[in-house]
Amino acid sequence: MIVSATDITRRYGTGEAAVEALRGVTVAFPPGQFTAIMGPSGSGKSTLMHILAGLDRPTEGSVVVDGTEIVGLDDGALTQLRRDKLGFIFQSFNLLPVLTAEENILLPLSIAGRTPDRAWIDRLVDTIGLRDRLRHRPAELSGGQQQRVAVARALASRPAVVFADEPTGNLDSKTSAEVLQLLRHAVDEFGQTVVMVTHDAESAEVADRLLVLRDGLLAEDSAGTVSADAAGA
Repeated sequence: MIVSATDITRRYGTGEAAVEALRGVTVAFPPGQFTAIMGPSGSGKSTLMHILAGLDRPTEGSVVVDGTEIVGLDDGALTQLRRDKLGFIFQSFNLLPVLTAEENILLPLSIAGRTPDRAWIDRLVDTIGLRDRLRHRPAELSGGQQQRVAVARALASRPAVVFADEPTGNLDSKTSAEVLQLLRHAVDEFGQTVVMVTHDAESAEVADRLLVLRDGLLAEDSAGTVSADAAGA
């Protein structure tokens, strides 16, 4: 398994004011799979993704990413793991406005001091279809184009897993479909592992597997058609 979590609990506050966002969740993600995580507001889906990605720490439980137990790592080691092993796609794109599209794509490699694999980068650029926009800055790109750049940036370092947090939340339906197909292509053609949090049942239908959380518990783990009812919509 590329990522696994065992008996994950996340508790905020203490005593009678304590709130358990997650209550003993156990789940694992094999390589080359596209997983969607859904659930009503407050179900714990974003908390789970943040813990899997080392952006938050569980109160109890174990998380292993590409063979490394991450719960006990210090902040420096976590930062290095996220840099070397993980890719991230956010709802708000999170591109640096002063950099060109190409510079944004190469940013994770630049930070890590790694020399880009030009053949791989060229393949990504051709996949996202923005070769003629590489010298443009984010303000000169549409929302869909910015998110395509963000997808390429997430894939540039060939991470063990890509975490996508509501990646189509700021996009119209046509552009959303294009971005989801890019993620689908990354899984099918590049063997990428993708874990996506979404509130949208149509977006989740692109995935191989659906996890549904309710009240901090894993309520469903299935493959196939996603229903709005299952997602708590």
